[in-house]
Amino acid sequence: MRDLLVFAVVMLTLPLAWRRPFLGLLVFSWLAYMRPQDLCWGFARNMRLSFYVGFVMVAGWWANERGRRPFARWDVRSWLLILLTVLVAASYGLAKHHSAYFNRYFFEYIKIIVVALFTTGQVDSRQRFRLMLWTIALCLAFYGVKGGIFGVLTGGSAILRGPGGMMEDNNDFALALVMNVPLLWYLGFNDRALPFVRLGSQVGILLTTITVLLTHSRGAFLSLVGTALWIAWRSGRLIRAMLTLAVCGVVFLLTAPASVLERLASIGDTQESSINARFVAWRTAFKMIEDNPLFGVGMRNFQPRYKDYSVVPIDTESFTTYVAHNSYLQIWAESGTLAFAVYMSLLASVFLTCRRLVLMGRLRADMEWARDYARMMEATTVGFMIGAMFLNRGHFDLVYHWLALVTSLAAVAWVAWARGPQGSKTVGGVRGIHVQWDGDGGHTAAVPVRALVSPRWGRRR
Repeated sequence: MRDLLVFAVVMLTLPLAWRRPFLGLLVFSWLAYMRPQDLCWGFARNMRLSFYVGFVMVAGWWANERGRRPFARWDVRSWLLILLTVLVAASYGLAKHHSAYFNRYFFEYIKIIVVALFTTGQVDSRQRFRLMLWTIALCLAFYGVKGGIFGVLTGGSAILRGPGGMMEDNNDFALALVMNVPLLWYLGFNDRALPFVRLGSQVGILLTTITVLLTHSRGAFLSLVGTALWIAWRSGRLIRAMLTLAVCGVVFLLTAPASVLERLASIGDTQESSINARFVAWRTAFKMIEDNPLFGVGMRNFQPRYKDYSVVPIDTESFTTYVAHNSYLQIWAESGTLAFAVYMSLLASVFLTCRRLVLMGRLRADMEWARDYARMMEATTVGFMIGAMFLNRGHFDLVYHWLALVTSLAAVAWVAWARGPQGSKTVGGVRGIHVQWDGDGGHTAAVPVRALVSPRWGRRR
């Protein structure tokens, strides 16, 4: 029955995806982040449902929206995504090892980039942006709540794997849930006019936190702590936020299962096997980078080439290859220095853009929503960047989708800023930047806003 239900839902939404590609994008996101196909046990489990939806929504854009809505919004971030894809493709083309499995992984990466670019064109209003965020948040919250309830009812049983796809490994699953915590927090905050939404978001955060802890992922735990500290710092109520976190820490120590505490206690043990394996993998990655600085060893070639660069003696009978256990070294070792520089630039661009959006919110009361969303984007990115230090998630679907949504948020916020406040006089200023608007939404004073630039990052207003 599950197979028939999921298959029927997808098939029935294909005409909508053709006529309204944005609806297709929502269905695609549902399949990517909730992965209902992995809850099936029959024919639907192995069907490429997301490919069908993706093809129809792009074809629908070509047939119905071309000329009215761009395929993508071409800002600096979009061009950096294109450049990164070219560099990754070049590294893979020059790689020593190829296989059908590696080819499929490479084309999945291309699909991720295409969908990310498509998202920048489709999410072109505040309503669409909010709807996309809620779709992602609820899909990931489904597993966060489900796992949390499971943990409470079973007395803290470990969660050894995720639902599938990009979240099959328990570490990757935990990282995705950590990235969802800021979504639930800030979406609940923005919807404070609806108390049940805020309460539901807080319950979702609590159960998601329990799920993350039960995965026994130490990298995700550090990511969760870093994300919580970032949200506290950006809250504007640092003392109260830190006291709340301190109370939560005490409750955690008193109630957490012994297995979780023992696992987390090993974080500082450099002789522990998995931690030592990470150190060895990192040193091996630097050897790969030293010998292949321009294009790396090739996408997905870290493991096949591990034996060639291993920094420890190799016993051919018991030799085990490792992944990079670090997203940054994964990109650098596999795709080269140029790709690494572009990748880091993409992540840095999130904070540069969000800084401008926060400034917009400080200047005008009607732009506070942009400030809150910017803080959410920052916190989620911080969560990923901390977790990426310990996990092999250089090509994580959610991160590229997130970069696209940052571009969409900047574009939507810029349009709202350019229109001016409606029907009232406001005077705002921060750090020597002053803006004054008349009652019709036009500005009556000079606007020396050096920090605010258009989404194209080149045209100043």
